[in-house]
Amino acid sequence: MEARATVKYARISPRKVKIVCDLIRGKDVRTARAILLNTPKAASEIMVKLLNSAAANAENNFSMDASNLYVSETFANPGPILKRMQPVSKGRGYRINKRTSHITIVVKEREEA
Repeated sequence: MEARATVKYARISPRKVKIVCDLIRGKDVRTARAILLNTPKAASEIMVKLLNSAAANAENNFSMDASNLYVSETFANPGPILKRMQPVSKGRGYRINKRTSHITIVVKEREEA
């Protein structure tokens, strides 16, 4: 059984989020939360909220034990790009791409051995 949480249209580049995703993939939820709280990346703030939401979904919706949860999957896909113009010399305009992300965290319960 798995529980998931998703945030859509997060105003951060997926390239920046994937770095933080790689840090917590495969870790148990308590360790992943500690890693995210001590990581000085902009994406870690979003990921902490998302991890807490996924753990709460597992506990409340699927009656999983919170102490046995681990992050089985986490990924960031690109969302729509907000295209803006920056005025430059000679009347030209350069495009600025403001990227968005769709971030997903999936937690599962570890089997007792």
